[in-house]
Amino acid sequence: MEKNKKAIFGWTMYDWANSAFATTIMAAVLPVYYSNVAAKGLDKVVATSYWAYTQTIAMLIVAVLAPILGVIADVSNSKRRFLFTFAGLGIISSLALALVGEGDYLLASILMVLGSIGFAGGNVFYDAFLPSVAPPGKMDAVSTKGYAMGYIGGGLLLLINLLMIMKYQWFGLPNQQVATQLSFASVGIWWFLFAIPIFRHVQEEPNENIDRTRDTPALTFAFSRVIQTFKEIRKFKQLFIFLLAFWLFNDGIATIIRMASAYGSSIGIGGNDLIAALLITQVIGIPCSFLFGWLAQRISAKHALYIALWVYVLIVALGFFMTSALHFYILAALVGLVQGGAQALSRSIYGSMIPKGRYTEFFGFFGISSKFSAIFGPFLFGYVGVLMGDTRYGIIPVFIFILLGMILLAFVDVEKGRQDASNEEALSTTSTSSSLQL
Repeated sequence: MEKNKKAIFGWTMYDWANSAFATTIMAAVLPVYYSNVAAKGLDKVVATSYWAYTQTIAMLIVAVLAPILGVIADVSNSKRRFLFTFAGLGIISSLALALVGEGDYLLASILMVLGSIGFAGGNVFYDAFLPSVAPPGKMDAVSTKGYAMGYIGGGLLLLINLLMIMKYQWFGLPNQQVATQLSFASVGIWWFLFAIPIFRHVQEEPNENIDRTRDTPALTFAFSRVIQTFKEIRKFKQLFIFLLAFWLFNDGIATIIRMASAYGSSIGIGGNDLIAALLITQVIGIPCSFLFGWLAQRISAKHALYIALWVYVLIVALGFFMTSALHFYILAALVGLVQGGAQALSRSIYGSMIPKGRYTEFFGFFGISSKFSAIFGPFLFGYVGVLMGDTRYGIIPVFIFILLGMILLAFVDVEKGRQDASNEEALSTTSTSSSLQL
């Protein structure tokens, strides 16, 4: 039991560690810095579209890599090694962002792409540890705890960075630009330090459920297995429908996370107000992540997820008419109410419908769903904004994607999906036993 508690602690601390990238770099500080400093001299709408395209390129690369890496990790028992590699890429990229100055939007874009690959790629393997770390029947609770820890860790460093940027004199710094550059470096240091517990306490269980010959290279096997899994996943009808639904509604969620600050900056909301609003999201998100874990136990994870998605519909609708910092604060509070819950419950619902021994491989598909959805959302946001000459119209595709995802989600029978996974596990065990007897 003590060992299990340490594993859960180590697993949740990684969310504490890498959420600093999500808050300071992805959501709050870098979008504003990119618009005002790195892309200085460019039109605001153009700068916002460049930021959106940067997100699209990063997620496209991760989406292609995720399922292949997932299979390689499964067959070679190397989830920890891949997690270490991608975390290292994210940490180094965060540190290097401190070198970005005026007009360096190309360098900022390249480092953001590399950092996003490290962040999102690492999460594929981090997520894949969830089913083995969580005790039976506790996956929703452990998943939401991870998001709550992420809110605390990411929010705490964001608060420190907010103080450092707004009150740079307190820290002996010459100006806000230097303070902002140091805030990027602080993300890399924070990520490194608090990622240590997962590597100390979370061990990788050997996967004995995948049959492959020893002389087959892992990469060769991975490509063939990805093709095979694309065919096999259709057998898990409920899981497949959920993936499609997740792909759509997550498009909206991912776009809100990645484009909120850039959008706010483009319509004239000040940088300090944007960062403060993101801090509000973090603070509210801490208890609300636990709230959705509790709610899932009372009314089912699917119904709790629906509540979160309806709130997102309201957020997007109100966002179209937003004109002031006060409006942005209100929307930030609403995002904090549901963001962690929606993501955590999506992860745990999906994980509960995966057959044992296929966690990393299937979470690779979960990753490809989330990453491909994160491609289209920011791209359409930027494209529609440039096309219409106003970033406000980029919100319309986000609204449509969330509604379509909710419609598909209505057709998912989670209990049937879990039973399908159990039947597959039983069939696999029977086949393995028969082979051993022969």
